[in-house]
Amino acid sequence: MSGVQDQLEIKFRLADGLDIGPKSFPAATSVSNLKESILAQWPKERGIAPRTVKDLKVISAGRILENSTTVGECRSPLFDIPGGITTMHVLVQPAPPEKGKKKKAQADSKQNKCVCVIL
Repeated sequence: MSGVQDQLEIKFRLADGLDIGPKSFPAATSVSNLKESILAQWPKERGIAPRTVKDLKVISAGRILENSTTVGECRSPLFDIPGGITTMHVLVQPAPPEKGKKKKAQADSKQNKCVCVIL
């Protein structure tokens, strides 16, 4: 492979349609490193923001990419155009609720139930 083919231009599309990038990454870059780059460039004014790379899911060609996968392994001969930009989708994985907060939320929802009786 030549030096140009060892690089992949990637832009990251967030759930609200905003794009991060494009940026060039070497083919040997892991998805974990992509997530670190996304986290560093995440727009601070967005309501839902990831706290760590564990909060992010990166999707390419309809599949969720594992952290150990490299950019080179993500290439698809059907969709990647030489010199083109690859779009990967990024989702923020919601943090699991804390045990104490979950019980409180369930108790609050029970108090707010309305019962209607028609006579």
